[in-house]
Amino acid sequence: MLAEGAVIQLVSFVLDDVEYGIDILAVHEILRFPEIARLPNAPSFIKGVINLRGNIIPVVDVRKRFGFPKADITLLTRVIVIETNDKLVGLMVDNVHQVVRISQNSIEPPSELIEGVSEVYIWGIGRFRERLIVILNLANILFLEED
Repeated sequence: MLAEGAVIQLVSFVLDDVEYGIDILAVHEILRFPEIARLPNAPSFIKGVINLRGNIIPVVDVRKRFGFPKADITLLTRVIVIETNDKLVGLMVDNVHQVVRISQNSIEPPSELIEGVSEVYIWGIGRFRERLIVILNLANILFLEED
């Protein structure tokens, strides 16, 4: 996907005490937790929709999508608005951490020993300083059908 030694920038965020990253080029903006309108009969991982300057944007509850336990919405809860497949989508996360730069050489594909979520949602695992950052495959998180 990237040239040998290339550097990518990730917006890192926290879910259930694990740090995740998404390519900064996909990030449109980051919002404090907005008012969300719920939708009837939507998949369970769709929290609802928001109105962002006249654009109606669906919001994915990433915790729910990953099967994590529900958490309280706090002052740190954010919605990361991303653009993928020419559509804007919000990702509800516990806390946005920082922007990190990771060399392609520091990213490994998900281990074959890890089954389930990793095979579908994870693009790779990056090493940044003393931390591991799980790099997400945005298209699969948003568009794969729920089991």
